[in-house]
Amino acid sequence: VKSIDEATNGRLKIKLFAAGELVKWNGGFDAVTGGTVEMNSAVAYYWSGKVPALQYFGTVPFGMTFQGQNAWYYHGGGLELWNEIYNDFGVIGMPCGNSGVQMTGWFKKPVNSLADFNGLKMRIPGLGGKIYKSIGVNVKSLGGGDIFPALERGVIDAAEWVGPVQDRRLGLHKAAKYYYNTGWHEPSTTTELLINKKAFNALPKDIQAIVRHVAAAANIIAHTSAEALNGDALEDLVKNHGVKVLSLSTEVIEELRKKTAEVLEAGAAADPVTRKVHDSFMSFKTKHDKWANTSSRQFAVRVRGG
Repeated sequence: VKSIDEATNGRLKIKLFAAGELVKWNGGFDAVTGGTVEMNSAVAYYWSGKVPALQYFGTVPFGMTFQGQNAWYYHGGGLELWNEIYNDFGVIGMPCGNSGVQMTGWFKKPVNSLADFNGLKMRIPGLGGKIYKSIGVNVKSLGGGDIFPALERGVIDAAEWVGPVQDRRLGLHKAAKYYYNTGWHEPSTTTELLINKKAFNALPKDIQAIVRHVAAAANIIAHTSAEALNGDALEDLVKNHGVKVLSLSTEVIEELRKKTAEVLEAGAAADPVTRKVHDSFMSFKTKHDKWANTSSRQFAVRVRGG
């Protein structure tokens, strides 16, 4: 908001409202399409009940990390597909933030095997929730402000939110002590800037360009903020709050990988729009993986050390 104000020399003013002040936490899409507000910031998978393909513009389990996801948006046709869908709703979408690789979540008890997930009540949205459901998890949909009380009171047994900084802010470590890493479900979660198209088109062209460029900058800044702060936050959770950081077993990860392929293919087979987005995403992922395996992954695994 400050960047927009400065870049436009005060010509565009944005007034912020927290989730729940004007509309419910999951009501942003309807508010923007209906003209109640001009802009909203959230993750596109919250609107997947309207268009299932929108899940791909949030995050894809076992998908791409920040580099690959954004390469698809900006250079692989992802952003064009995103707005091809949104055109029918009179809105525009663009990346304006990214969490990086998320944590798997908070659990009241350890989950050592697939059997431990059967009947587990867990807050998790998006495709990750669908895949957990396929292995017996009782998936719950809750806004950020509702997660801690539900976890504390035992309404749910587990929850995922984002990562150490944001999770600590919600106080989730006070309600559960087993914190799983891996982040299979959200390897790169994009926050979208959703804008009413009529309102956006009414802006001067230079201000439209500023909004797009500031959103792109915010995408990078949010990701680097997470990279800079999460390590210290995790260390604090472990040292000062008794949190135990654990990893999912190979058995669990491989079953989740298998179920992910099944769920994604079933979704694509059921809907031509999802098929189009799915095929674009997976085709780009295959191409990007070839380069990543030669470059960044080689550096991280074989070269850097430590």
